Amino acid sequence: MTRQLMAILAGVVAVAAIVAGCGSGDDATASLTKAEFVKQANAICSKGSDEINKEIQAFVKKKNAKKDAAGELTKAEISEIAATIVVPSFDAQTDQLHELGAPSGAEDEITAILDSFDKGVEVGERKPETLFNGKTNPFGDTAKKATEYGLEGCGQI
Repeated sequence: MTRQLMAILAGVVAVAAIVAGCGSGDDATASLTKAEFVKQANAICSKGSDEINKEIQAFVKKKNAKKDAAGELTKAEISEIAATIVVPSFDAQTDQLHELGAPSGAEDEITAILDSFDKGVEVGERKPETLFNGKTNPFGDTAKKATEYGLEGCGQI
């Protein structure tokens, strides 16, 4: 896998995982402390990142992905990876993170992060190629907010 693709995927996964881990704010779930939330969210994101990485490696091997003149995956292959691997994983991670519930007192912050992440997933579903473009990546601001909250483990693939 190319460094460029890995860097882009790491950024996308970080944002998605962080935003997804913010919880739904449902009163039915006992509120976690921030430390518990971060630990559980990071575990969800780490598992998701590992799965994404394995699936991308399998994709490249199965497709015997052709590289362009610069030795990079083609735009079509990157879009396919985003649409069939990254976006579905982020969507699943988001669902799991919503289930955690936001720590008491952090509901607004977590809701904002999760809303941003949900929008990123929607954009990724419509335009998967945007996930690998630093200028159009729908998760750029989301990842920053998540990292500021303390979800550092969610950026790893």
